[in-house]
Amino acid sequence: MDDVAVGPLDLVARVDDALAVQALAFGLTDDEIAVRRHIVLRHLTCPGARALGATTPAGRLVGFVYGMPNDRAHWWSTVVEPYLHSEGLDHWLDDSFVITELHVHPAHQQHGIGRALITRITDEAREPRSILSAIDTESPARGLYRALGYRDLARRVLFPGAPTPYAVMGAPLPLRRP
Repeated sequence: MDDVAVGPLDLVARVDDALAVQALAFGLTDDEIAVRRHIVLRHLTCPGARALGATTPAGRLVGFVYGMPNDRAHWWSTVVEPYLHSEGLDHWLDDSFVITELHVHPAHQQHGIGRALITRITDEAREPRSILSAIDTESPARGLYRALGYRDLARRVLFPGAPTPYAVMGAPLPLRRP
């Protein structure tokens, strides 16, 4: 896992560092970063929201994850609910810990950092399962999620303003270990 430490992250204080990682990992524009900054800060006011970071010995943030207990009233849930309902799986929105964002700097990917971040944050969850959305393509991220026990609950999910379809994935907790 390189020489990187995973631990609690004050995401409010380091939101710009985290979004810089997300921008590199996800290819975001400055305008998209500005919108996401407000979203992240709003999410962190939700009950049970928490974050972990992956930092180098020099304190450079190279990865982060944050999530919270799912709430059907949140925007994400209202978008994915019809897709899950059509599959008979909308009960996954209840009593689940949602992984809101998970990103690792491209230079540090494929070193176990993403796995360490997601397993540690879900190990601390009180909910019996976890849900997330990921771009609906075969990618290293989707491969990691499957290896951890996530399975596709709905595919071709379209979020307003996003040009690419997503998959909603769910896994029982604790996540599978290799």
